[in-house]
Amino acid sequence: MRQDCKYFESRTYANGDTVRKCDLDLAPEAPWRCPADCARYEKRLADVNWAHGSLITPPTPDEPAGLDDPGADIAALLDEAEDIVNAAGPRIRAEVDAERARDQGLLGRIGRLFRRDPKDR
Repeated sequence: MRQDCKYFESRTYANGDTVRKCDLDLAPEAPWRCPADCARYEKRLADVNWAHGSLITPPTPDEPAGLDDPGADIAALLDEAEDIVNAAGPRIRAEVDAERARDQGLLGRIGRLFRRDPKDR
């Protein structure tokens, strides 16, 4: 991926996992590459006068075999995975809303009356 693009983002988590992505979601083959003719590519200019520490973006992982094969539609697979993750959001929200509604009822209010204050523990 073009690390000098203003829409490139890389984040490393405490467990060592690294996310490399396009903030505009225009790189279907992320984290390996951006489209060669990306119309939204803009050179990153905001780094001017920033003090950079010793941290660097981890190296790009090796490309999977068959990334260039026309039959291997990796972008479609990644889109399908994204759809699965996005579909879980409304279901989880409905479960949380139902739990909150249940807590707002009479039994929920009575239960809150008898809860101990965390400071008393």
